[in-house]
Amino acid sequence: MSEAVAQLNETLLSMLQSETFVLLNTVDAETGGPTSTAISWIYAVSPSIVRLTVDHRSRLVNNMKVNPQVTITVFGEGTVHAINGRAAVRQDPLLDVPFKMCCFDIEIEAVRNALFYGAQLESAPRYAKVYDQRAAEKLDGQVFAAMKKA
Repeated sequence: MSEAVAQLNETLLSMLQSETFVLLNTVDAETGGPTSTAISWIYAVSPSIVRLTVDHRSRLVNNMKVNPQVTITVFGEGTVHAINGRAAVRQDPLLDVPFKMCCFDIEIEAVRNALFYGAQLESAPRYAKVYDQRAAEKLDGQVFAAMKKA
């Protein structure tokens, strides 16, 4: 593991300004235990702020409202990055989207290389959307546009 820095480097900033997926790690509001969920509605506003949107049906909304400490795990640059920060509601509900969502800003406190010593990722994980492609593109467009305006 490497020394922590308090903001995204140019490569991570660029990666998080286009569609990608990450693991969002929160503290479960009911059990106090750790949780990890894959999300793709994430956008780097600046080197020190990452914005994400979560469907209100998700436990993640309450988790971040009760305990704002989060870790975002990003796979890229041949490694695994752990972005630690504090979540704050940016807009609730997120405007101009077809269902109730909550938009959070994550103020970055530390970015670390979280891959074990001597290893390098050969490729970043990829995903495919397995539902209606047109519906997915429309919803993603609405969510990302609303996130950028929030």
